[in-house]
Amino acid sequence: MGEAIADFNMIEDGDTVMVCVSGGKDSYSLLSILLALRERAPVDFRIVAMNLDQKQPGFPDDVLPAYFASLGVDYRVVTEDTYAIVKEKIPAGKTTCSLCSRLRRGIIYRTATEVGATKIALGHHRDDMIETLFLNLFFGGRIKSMPPKLVSDNGQHVVIRPLAYCVENDIARFARAMAYPIIPCNLCGSQENAQRQQIKRMLNTWAREHPGRIESISTAMRNVVPSHLMDQDMFDFKGLAEDVAVDEGDLVFDSPALGFSAEHPGAVIALTPRP
Repeated sequence: MGEAIADFNMIEDGDTVMVCVSGGKDSYSLLSILLALRERAPVDFRIVAMNLDQKQPGFPDDVLPAYFASLGVDYRVVTEDTYAIVKEKIPAGKTTCSLCSRLRRGIIYRTATEVGATKIALGHHRDDMIETLFLNLFFGGRIKSMPPKLVSDNGQHVVIRPLAYCVENDIARFARAMAYPIIPCNLCGSQENAQRQQIKRMLNTWAREHPGRIESISTAMRNVVPSHLMDQDMFDFKGLAEDVAVDEGDLVFDSPALGFSAEHPGAVIALTPRP
């Protein structure tokens, strides 16, 4: 996590970082590791834990305040009945994610302003980002994922995802070792969650059957070559001419550039170039 924070300059001297904690393994781990890193970081920053109680049926509203108090961390619990709003506005069977996310973001941004936060830390990890990439690719027609760092919708805060390099299985093992008071997630059963589960199953199959593939996808998200895609806003294809040099050129199609090895099982054998 420290590597990701450094790579993307997520936390700076004097920052107040509001850590959004839902009660799941990811956000618990995020808070714990940030508290540990703060003790050895070369910069000084403040941490405020924040939980949004959306009044979902069965949510134990005493667990997180007691946990935060046991850590001695500053915290803010915000209670907003967004659950009732979503149930009222969205017809049964329709996806609730869009409205729920907008309501949640607005409350988080407002709370960040109230506590004087300069950064909002979310618990999305590497696997969340890869799943989102494929969700957008398969269902949205876009090559887009969750960025490790972005400006909030209201333009007043910077949102960071310090777990961007962290693998979900590692986080799960860490959470078990830390014995966090996990609050079970009541999935809404929406279309987006159903689609995400499809993607998760696909990626889990790849991880079992093709070791290294998920790591390669993660690396690819940091090595984008716009000149070899088709987005005209990212690369001036119309202005391309014989005297314009393009990085990589046709070398991107050569097997060494793709990392293939004749010794590796399933290697792609490069065709002999035409004379």
